[in-house]
Amino acid sequence: MPSLLSLYRKIFFGRKPGWDQQPLPHIHVSCPNVTLSEDKVRQYAKVCDFDFDGQMLPITYLYVMAFRLHACIFTHNAITFPLLGMIHLKNSISQYRQVRISEQFHIECALTSSQETDSGLEFELVSKVFVGDELVWESLSTYLYRIEGAGRRVRPPKASQMNWENPVNWQLNEDLGRRYAKASGDYNLIHLHPVLSKRFGFDRVLAHGMWSKARSVAQLMPQIGTRPCTVEVAFKLPLLMPAEVSFGIDSEHESGLVFELRDIKGRRPHLSGNVIFLD
Repeated sequence: MPSLLSLYRKIFFGRKPGWDQQPLPHIHVSCPNVTLSEDKVRQYAKVCDFDFDGQMLPITYLYVMAFRLHACIFTHNAITFPLLGMIHLKNSISQYRQVRISEQFHIECALTSSQETDSGLEFELVSKVFVGDELVWESLSTYLYRIEGAGRRVRPPKASQMNWENPVNWQLNEDLGRRYAKASGDYNLIHLHPVLSKRFGFDRVLAHGMWSKARSVAQLMPQIGTRPCTVEVAFKLPLLMPAEVSFGIDSEHESGLVFELRDIKGRRPHLSGNVIFLD
């Protein structure tokens, strides 16, 4: 896999002029013969609250590996705008069977499409993980590069109409971003220290969106079990730490589970998602 150190050197110190108004090219990267570190998986599982048995991977863990290939695409010369400041809008992960840490993986990632919207330039990255010729896991991430002066004022999102009974509360400490960064390799500055996040207009550090998703999936594991599934989420309002948040599940849906991560009062959504079972 590519070195995160060299990639972050390009991300933090490289200079990119900004979007050149051209459609993004299709870029494809891949890495064969990928093996995993049990210590790293265990560290990730702990910070995201997965019950890791030393064998079966958490559903969201392979995104950590795919993210390195995302970073390769972001630092490609054909991408003329910087990674810092980009917004992760949505993520979908499909796991077609349980995946063992001892397996060897072939990982692919492709920038497949882009379009200009009212908010800026949206584009999609598709990641796939194979064991031999078998597709075992895939992910679709939608990102936004904001264009200065684009779009109209957007109203803050409202909580969904889902059944919101007996939510669980989580206490998030300010160091969560640093602990997740160490476990995942995602060292975006807005997650690390208030001094750094203030450079991007935030008074406090932000929780990683993919931590919010992983922590939500960990909470859902009693309902998911070993079943193949797709977990879709939309990232709503930034989650500033330290914070206390609430998480609720509505299981009375034909397609599967509906869930949401909100502020402690249950009014403002940070993440909305659903689980669709594939069997």
